[in-house]
Amino acid sequence: MSKILVSACLLGCKVRYDGNDLPVDNDAFTKVIAAHEIISFCPEVAGGLSTPRIAAEICGGVGSDVLEGKAKIMGKDGSDVTAPFIKGAQLALQICQENNIKRAILTESSPSCGSGTIYNGKFAGDKIKGQGVTCAILEKHGIKVVSQYGAAEFIN
Repeated sequence: MSKILVSACLLGCKVRYDGNDLPVDNDAFTKVIAAHEIISFCPEVAGGLSTPRIAAEICGGVGSDVLEGKAKIMGKDGSDVTAPFIKGAQLALQICQENNIKRAILTESSPSCGSGTIYNGKFAGDKIKGQGVTCAILEKHGIKVVSQYGAAEFIN
């Protein structure tokens, strides 16, 4: 039974910025969760952010740009929350490396966890193609990341 890192909010933990979880109604996700050892993780909370917290978006790029210092993660109130997001991403990578985790299911569109889309940094609800910071660092180190909608890729 292989281990998979999974966003805590997808597993019923109320760790999202608004203090809620994000229930997944998806048969493939349920099958993957049942068939693997799951490591639950929220990079934003691990990085030191509270729950609830101000909504945040990547401004000026995507997750890899944040890791390279070319973009920031800003709260809707104008606060710079880049450092805790990067810390959480680094801790997610550390957990994966320590536990020989090669796959992750992370929350789509999150500035941490988005694997295909993220919000565009203008706090208007618009999305762009791109990855969040945690997804970017994991994939850079060879860990396959999908969203809760792509869990079928991990059925084996």
